[in-house]
Amino acid sequence: MNVADSRRVAAALESLGYAPSPRAEDADVVVLNTCVVRQSAEDKAYGRLNSLKSVKQARPEMVINLMGCLVGVKGHEKLRQRFPMVDVFSPPSDPGPLIAHLTQDESKELEDASTSRRFAFMDGELTLPVAERGNLVSAFLPVVLGCSHACTFCIIPYKRGVERSRPVGDIVAEARSLVAQGVKEITLLGQIVDRYGKDISDGPNLAQLLRVLHDIDGLERIRFLTSHPNWMTLELLDAVAELPKVMPHIEVPVQAGDDEVLANMKREYTVEDYRRLVAQIRERIPGASIATDIIVGFPGETAEQFQRTYDLLAELKLDVAHLARYSTRPGTVAARRMPDDVPDEEKWRRFRLLEELQEGIAAEINARYLGETVAVLFEEKVRGRWRGRTPTNKLVFVEAEADLRGQVLPVTITWTGPWSMQGMLPVRSGEGAIPLELVTPA
Repeated sequence: MNVADSRRVAAALESLGYAPSPRAEDADVVVLNTCVVRQSAEDKAYGRLNSLKSVKQARPEMVINLMGCLVGVKGHEKLRQRFPMVDVFSPPSDPGPLIAHLTQDESKELEDASTSRRFAFMDGELTLPVAERGNLVSAFLPVVLGCSHACTFCIIPYKRGVERSRPVGDIVAEARSLVAQGVKEITLLGQIVDRYGKDISDGPNLAQLLRVLHDIDGLERIRFLTSHPNWMTLELLDAVAELPKVMPHIEVPVQAGDDEVLANMKREYTVEDYRRLVAQIRERIPGASIATDIIVGFPGETAEQFQRTYDLLAELKLDVAHLARYSTRPGTVAARRMPDDVPDEEKWRRFRLLEELQEGIAAEINARYLGETVAVLFEEKVRGRWRGRTPTNKLVFVEAEADLRGQVLPVTITWTGPWSMQGMLPVRSGEGAIPLELVTPA
């Protein structure tokens, strides 16, 4: 979400005549877009702000804009007192305050909040920053802003506000504008993306939105994240199965493998519910990859409860597990009511056990691709090799002299590891065309 927000800020600044600076210390405007999901991210933001103090003192004309979840939607007076060198504070997804500040001498209208917010997510169409036009292959497209679920460990609802679904027309307009600028794949974003439309009485749901976007000419692939087990419907799974452009990759966090821990997290499903969902995904979308999130060391988590999480991951054998050690987020229910009683050393031990387990699972799953030919969308060249992804979101590297950016090509997998794979393009024939009939979906 922050990548999408930053892209919109950059586009708005370029529309005013600004250009990227290679060093923040040399810039006329510095935008620090922040995340506070984990303590490490918040600490990093504070560290960067402190490093800019001396720069601001030497160059007082520099404009510093603090944006994102550190600012939030409920005011920033404490931050203003702590960091007086910051000129502009912007809530998540809203470049409006910065644009109003920079243009105040040219247009007083922009000082009105309702007018300035037209620079956020209201217009639909999005002009990419100059450097990305024709070069960006895969783009994030927010469809649900904020969240109203409020898991006990999560600060997002307090920082990004209540759940708001964007109008279908705005989403389609933005998708079309991205495709017109060379984008081949879009990933629909939401804190709970499969709740899209739930806040609109007669609004479409995510499955219906996918069907609308599927008809956009030039759009090759569609993905969405992150889902919640309670809101992933059979209708949505059927849409993924039926629509060729929607990739067979599902991100649906379990967070823990113990019912009591899940209840304390306010996840509102049981381990058996999650098992059933994984079975439904695999039944309706054969060959789909599934990614999950897990938090270790949640307040009160015992060794036995962690073992159930370990056993669940070993049983389900999911493609990806994003792991995190619990950290207290001030303002959340967990911070107010639940002591952080699992020692950090123990959190690390549990983290590493799951990490080692998942590495083996991923290696086993990816090994099945060896010798297979899969369709890969190539995004960019990294250290002399082209990087792309399969429909199931597996990372693939290929050595090739030709420009593969933005192309979907068949790749025969020659090596697999837990985190990526390597492959080769089929031998060219005829006039040099690569025979796409060799593609076999994974």
